[in-house]
Amino acid sequence: MPKGEKKKVVVIGVGFGGLQAIKKLSKEEDLEIIAIDKKNHHLFQPLLYQVATAVLSPADIAIPTRSLIGDKKNVTVYLGEVEKVDIQAKKVYFQGHSEDYDYLILAAGAKSGYFGNDHWKKYSIGLKSLKDALSIRTKILTSFEQAELAGDPEIAKKHLNYVIIGGGPTGVELAGSIAELSHEIVRNEFHTIDPGLAKITLIEASPRLLAAFAPKLSEFAKIRLEKRGVEVLTGTKVLEIDQNGVKIEGRTIASSTVIWAAGVQANSIGASLGAPTDRMGRVMVDEFCNVEGHPEVFVIGDIANYSKGLEKPLPGVSPVAMQQGRYVASLIRGDLRSKKRKPFHYLDKGSMATIGRQDAVAQVGNFRLRGFFGWFVWLFIHIFYQVGFKNKISIFITWVWSYITFRAEARLIQDEVEASSVGSTTQN
Repeated sequence: MPKGEKKKVVVIGVGFGGLQAIKKLSKEEDLEIIAIDKKNHHLFQPLLYQVATAVLSPADIAIPTRSLIGDKKNVTVYLGEVEKVDIQAKKVYFQGHSEDYDYLILAAGAKSGYFGNDHWKKYSIGLKSLKDALSIRTKILTSFEQAELAGDPEIAKKHLNYVIIGGGPTGVELAGSIAELSHEIVRNEFHTIDPGLAKITLIEASPRLLAAFAPKLSEFAKIRLEKRGVEVLTGTKVLEIDQNGVKIEGRTIASSTVIWAAGVQANSIGASLGAPTDRMGRVMVDEFCNVEGHPEVFVIGDIANYSKGLEKPLPGVSPVAMQQGRYVASLIRGDLRSKKRKPFHYLDKGSMATIGRQDAVAQVGNFRLRGFFGWFVWLFIHIFYQVGFKNKISIFITWVWSYITFRAEARLIQDEVEASSVGSTTQN
């Protein structure tokens, strides 16, 4: 490469994968890096459910993107949504602007996917962003207030019915956390109703919860959730979601609060590459995380289907995205030095999910943890991987205080109540 000539790398998405790639590439003076994201913050998604259930505040799990990478001299950050990628012209289009690139890293993530039933979005809330988490928090907290004012036991009962669809880690964590919030934390704060009578139903279509975990851990999670008052329905398919609640075979579960944690769909920008995609919209990539025929285009994280040499694609979890982000950054830096590329290999560091206070499951290979020790490891790992020293300290202090007092202090409803809205049975 001629002296003084810089290669340009465009990174779309500053989530787990994009951030890791940018941090590593920013050390290379011969690169110009353009980071584009439609959010102005990096989000620690694994703890979104704690914002949704009023344990943590948004600022505890999100940090402004510019505070992380804005001070790096060869990194330019743009707030915007990418509308199109012209893979032949090597151009990215966003917010009425365009950028050429020598390398492209697409790390745009995923959104909630409804398996072709997009009309269900109207009556449920996914959990993929801070906006989603705050919507769920508002919905749950408002439901207590609506039940308190209802005057009719049947209407109050509907307000206190919470349905979570999807028995993966997100669904399990939400179910356990909502159970603790209603059955323990706010139980003595209402006098017309008893929040402890709230009914939480967790629905999973497959035969067991936490399908990626060992069967014994799945069964442990089910037993512990049921002990917390959660009704767990496995092997149960959702037939319909509407204003009345959730319809399953044989009955309808009346609910004003339905949370969708059953599936994801890749960000639609991946389709603009013109490369093959799977049924979830994920871009098919080769062993170098490249779009076939385009060694300059990398697709990583939730938006990528990496299945080369594997029985099934790598899961859409943060460790995959982070390792791929560091990997593609190493490849690009290696290209500058004419190094031969080596295929990506994922190091599985295990899976974990918390069920509630002092209860979690974790597995790394054949190593299994559950109960208090699983919960303690879960706490340590989530603080360790949190971005930003302030966030680590804030979360640690909040968790210690919550553990000692059994309280959730982030119970703020941001919107003011409008006349006749509280106590209404209308689905928002």
